Amino acid sequence: METMIMTNDTFTATRVAVIARRTGSTVAAGAKAMMIESAKRIMRNGVCHFLYAKKDGTLREAWGTLNRSLVEKHINGNGISREYYATTAYYDTEKGDWRSFRWENLVAIL
Repeated sequence: METMIMTNDTFTATRVAVIARRTGSTVAAGAKAMMIESAKRIMRNGVCHFLYAKKDGTLREAWGTLNRSLVEKHINGNGISREYYATTAYYDTEKGDWRSFRWENLVAIL
C-alpha cells in the first residue's frame, strides 16, 4: 500500500520515509509526520506542549518553541540542521536550552 502525504513542507515525504523505515509502519509514519508538522507550526507561533519518548525509553513532557522573537538570542546559525539527522530541534522553555527528539518518538501534542 502506498501513502501520499500532501503538504507544503518538502520535509514531510522524507519524514514519512524515515519513520516508516524505523517503525515498519507507513500508516504510523504518515500520522507522526503530520503531527510533527502541527507541532512545528504551533512552535513557530508560540509554545507547543508535547510528549515524546526519550532515547532511554522514558516519556518526556516538553514545552518548546521555535518562535523567532523568543529564541533569537539563542540562535548562533552555526552547524547542520537537526532535520539532517532525522530529529526536530526545539527551544525548551522550561530548561532554557535547545533539545531535540527523533521523529518516530513523538507521542502526542497535548
